[in-house]
Amino acid sequence: MSDNPQHQAGKAFFGRRKGKPLRDRQSRNLAEVLPALAIDPESPAPDDLKSLFSANVDRLRLEIGFGGGEHLLHRVRENPRTGFIGIEPFVNSMAKLLGQVEGSEPDNLRLYDDDAVTVLDWLPAACLDQIDLLYPDPWPKRRHWKRRFVSKVNLDRFHRVLKPGGRFCFASDIDSYINWTLLHCRDHGGFAWQAHTAADWLTPYDNWPGTRYEAKARREGRSSAYLTFLKV
Repeated sequence: MSDNPQHQAGKAFFGRRKGKPLRDRQSRNLAEVLPALAIDPESPAPDDLKSLFSANVDRLRLEIGFGGGEHLLHRVRENPRTGFIGIEPFVNSMAKLLGQVEGSEPDNLRLYDDDAVTVLDWLPAACLDQIDLLYPDPWPKRRHWKRRFVSKVNLDRFHRVLKPGGRFCFASDIDSYINWTLLHCRDHGGFAWQAHTAADWLTPYDNWPGTRYEAKARREGRSSAYLTFLKV
């Protein structure tokens, strides 16, 4: 399970960038709503990342690949004193989330619409309380496994930006990717898996809203695993 040099450079962990043509309103939201919420990794990161948010936040949390935004928006609304950065390179998914916040943009949410590696390398060290990687692209064909986001180099990135004791939460319905993640985190040495019994990793996270990917998996007869690691 070697790591691909391109992946180490932050390339090719996701597939296509755009699906069906956007409606006029979706295009307008991308042009007008997204800039108000977007972070700019080409500018220097602030010393205090909490200053990115107009809300008074106590914690900082990153979600990589939020899809349609069901989970991200649930957590944003549930935790008004947590600042969230959501990353999604797929244009249609970003447009879907923007349609749900249009006109009432949360003051504890910031967004980025490109490669998560760019943000991970931009963030200050030890700044995040939690990273969520939920139902990432599994790249199910063995020859594509090297394109999975979980890799030694990206775990190094996670370890750098998480606070001591910070959480890395991973959910998937693909057995090979679940095992891949467990092995990579074990071999990395900087993450302690928190499960003690099977129920610990088969039970969804607290106040879990579910996602469309999870619903699809269940319709197709696949169960999910919910892995929690702490930075050590």
